[in-house]
Amino acid sequence: MSDHIAEDDADDGPRYVVGVDFGTLSGRALVVRVADGAELGTAVHPYRHGVIDRVLPSSGRELPPDWALQDPEDYREVLRNAVPAAVAEAGIDPALVIGVGTDFTACTVLPALADGTPLCEQARHRDRPHAYPKLWRHHAAQPQADRINALAEKRGEPWLPRYGGRISAEWEYAKALQLLDEDPELYHLADRWIEAADWITWQLTGVETRNACTAGYKGILQDGARPSAEFLAALDPAFADFGAKLDLAPGEPGVSPLGARAGSLTARAAAWTGLPEGIAVCVGNVDAHVTAPAAQAVEPGRLVAVMGTSTCHVVSAERRVEVAGMCGVVDGGIVAGLWGYEAGQSGVGDLFAWFADHGVPPYVHAEAAERGLTVHELLTEQAAAQPVGAHGLVALDWHSGNRSILVDHHLSGVVVGLTLGTRPHEIYRALLEATAFGTRVIVEALEAGGVPVTEFVVAGGLLRNAFLMQLYADVLRRPIGLIASAQGPALGAAIHAAVAAGAYADVPSAAREMGGRDARVYHPDPGRAAAYDALYAEYLRLHDHFGRGADGTLHRLREIRLTATAQRTEEP
Repeated sequence: MSDHIAEDDADDGPRYVVGVDFGTLSGRALVVRVADGAELGTAVHPYRHGVIDRVLPSSGRELPPDWALQDPEDYREVLRNAVPAAVAEAGIDPALVIGVGTDFTACTVLPALADGTPLCEQARHRDRPHAYPKLWRHHAAQPQADRINALAEKRGEPWLPRYGGRISAEWEYAKALQLLDEDPELYHLADRWIEAADWITWQLTGVETRNACTAGYKGILQDGARPSAEFLAALDPAFADFGAKLDLAPGEPGVSPLGARAGSLTARAAAWTGLPEGIAVCVGNVDAHVTAPAAQAVEPGRLVAVMGTSTCHVVSAERRVEVAGMCGVVDGGIVAGLWGYEAGQSGVGDLFAWFADHGVPPYVHAEAAERGLTVHELLTEQAAAQPVGAHGLVALDWHSGNRSILVDHHLSGVVVGLTLGTRPHEIYRALLEATAFGTRVIVEALEAGGVPVTEFVVAGGLLRNAFLMQLYADVLRRPIGLIASAQGPALGAAIHAAVAAGAYADVPSAAREMGGRDARVYHPDPGRAAAYDALYAEYLRLHDHFGRGADGTLHRLREIRLTATAQRTEEP
């Protein structure tokens, strides 16, 4: 039997699927032809509220440092706007769409009632920060993560090594424990603590589901079980019931494999999207993991680095090993039948944007405007003209904390070697290099732990920066391949939708037909690679001094900042 089912049986023309990628600042819809993965129409809808990290939009209430929230109505607006616009651009008959797939940033998680209503959408809770979805980059739960890790290590919890020995402050348990600590009433009112990836699928189908990706990586589900009620009660007696907020009701189907059909598009969701009622809706997925099939990287050893505001590194292997500092290893976490490994860097594109927005003097903006360039383009051009090491700088890429391999979001950025002669493009280049060094740390940790990395493939918006791609090839001392699509997550979601709709037998067969690689490959230059080795050695010294050693400077500086912020807030 052919792996490609739908086109073999179709006698009335082509079939299409829609992938919807819910990112940090916007959502994107992509219309894809099932037969060959051709991308026919796309549309982006920015979130009206963006990232809520300063004040609540409902009241102007100021948020503490390290908070990052969102408004779930922004997600629905993507369905109402981006999907119809993408279908219109594609110029297809919506009746020929056979399935919808979605992906989400993760861990983006929200408290909801048993019927899926987010607590922030109840009028009496609109001014309570903990009622809102906590975005992946909400890092205020580090103290709770520290408690979880200390107790798990003390008790010898068997699941801890599968997460590199540390649960991240970004994941479900730390954020939920923060909710219990700081707003216990809301914690008890929440029937569900649900990933946005599963919540949006619920909105589309009216059926509550859980997907294997977020359940495994973000929800500590291993071998069919979560942390015990005894462990949770040892953290806080009121936390003992937390597992019930993550799981489905007794008797309901459990966690679904990736590519499975979650249900059918409801009449309400059909009205939002303009798509046919009753078509297949795939179970949820994470933006990085769903991209691997789009890059034709579902075989063991093919690592995909999805480089955007942050970078997520995903790779599959045939066996399970425990790698220190990884975000997790999950059976079927990327593709069924293989162990999926995840690592990541919490600030990459965000780091470059921060410097361009806040660290560049007016004369740079003026020159960029005069030449018709963006600030990023000008800084990249100037940085590329310098030999490796000419800036005399080394930076640590921890402006948004460290996800892998230190798993510590109380760390912060460092730039060493500044002089009165240092210029903006030199700092910019040092930040670019720092992210590449951070990726090298991750790749070396994977290989040292027994996970082969045979290919390195980049997806995401940053692959358009040719200088950055060459820099990564030189730092990593390995070729850098590129995904063919500019919409990797949305294409990956569409590929999974095709499987859920029955067009392909499984995700690998769909990936062979619908995914693709760019013919361009960046190869390392031996001379530059040797020069970067010297800088990387200095990066490692700083990495271990500030991240592993007993120095504690970055943690103390954070405490000083929090104390000063609290005092300012309390002043009349």
